[in-house]
Amino acid sequence: MNVSLRFDPIRLPASAQELRQEVRNFLADQIERGVFSSNDNIASDNEAFAHAVSQKGWIGMAWPREYGGQERSFLERYVVNEEMLIAGAPTGRYFVADRQSGPTLIRYASENIKRSILPRIIAGDASFCIGMSEPNSGSDLFAARASAKRVEGGWRLNGGKIWVSNANISDFMIGLFRTSQPTEDNRRHGLTNFLVDMKLDGITTNPIRQMSGNADFCEVNFNDVFVPEDHLIGEVDGAWKQATSELAFERSGPERFLETFGALQAFIKLAQGADDVRLREGIGRLVAQLYGLRRMSVSVAGMLQDGREPVTEASIVKDMGTVWEQALPAELRRLSGLMAHEVYDVAAFRERLDYYLRIAPKLTIQGGSTEILRGIVARGLGLR
Repeated sequence: MNVSLRFDPIRLPASAQELRQEVRNFLADQIERGVFSSNDNIASDNEAFAHAVSQKGWIGMAWPREYGGQERSFLERYVVNEEMLIAGAPTGRYFVADRQSGPTLIRYASENIKRSILPRIIAGDASFCIGMSEPNSGSDLFAARASAKRVEGGWRLNGGKIWVSNANISDFMIGLFRTSQPTEDNRRHGLTNFLVDMKLDGITTNPIRQMSGNADFCEVNFNDVFVPEDHLIGEVDGAWKQATSELAFERSGPERFLETFGALQAFIKLAQGADDVRLREGIGRLVAQLYGLRRMSVSVAGMLQDGREPVTEASIVKDMGTVWEQALPAELRRLSGLMAHEVYDVAAFRERLDYYLRIAPKLTIQGGSTEILRGIVARGLGLR
């Protein structure tokens, strides 16, 4: 068995720590101005907030200067992202484009697309979604059936995608479509990425309402949608190589363990002054687990900074992180049961906890299901 798994013990540089305080000051100012509330949904499409972040140079901050980026490090971007998540900032307008769509375009798109689209992302004026999963196949991307057929001047798209985050507020999609059938010895063959303008005729988007009340997942259908030739992203039939690289960006960030972090913050505040050893042990264990996940995530950011593609390590972060954040609200509900209601405002805490309990079921599905991730890890470890 050839095992190349590694998580280097990376430390954030002093510049990143200085940046952290700058981001905190910015977020406090945005809340004071009423641009957003700490109770907002992080997926919200807040144009004013996106423009404010753009003015700070924090969208596309790690991208090449020739396309409007700052060429700052992935570790500095990590700090910005982490603080945004902790504050519950509404990053929905630009987050996917900044995290993975922009880097994909930089690496694989035509020069015309780079010059026209990347500056719009950096300005906070172009939002992206990712079209991978499909009805009846979910995270099994090899089973994709949505098709792209070559026609004069471009391609015609037909089929459907599902669980597409923020498709209803996105300007563009990077979509995975089948351009030919897989071969007997290569199931990955035949998939191609396209840049799709979400306002094109023939596209219908249906939000899927969750029990949390959010509707950031969507079903997207394509009915004979024409995309021009230069909207082809990368190599025909070879998108799987691109997709694995893209998913390393998607699956390894702090968003994979901080989506229910607000519940832990609220519980620690509730439990201040409590002398019950069971509460102290419970909080300590959760914080220690969180610290371990964060160290792994920072390590992957360092690998990306070095130009590596840590697909296996990113999948481990996503798997362990989402399992942890999914279980967190229920564990906090259990711990709150140890507290005297006449001394602590447990009822108010549980009212806030209810939201996190409702979003928890989706967390191990979005970005690739646990079963798919563990298959990727097994392959990376030489076990399959």
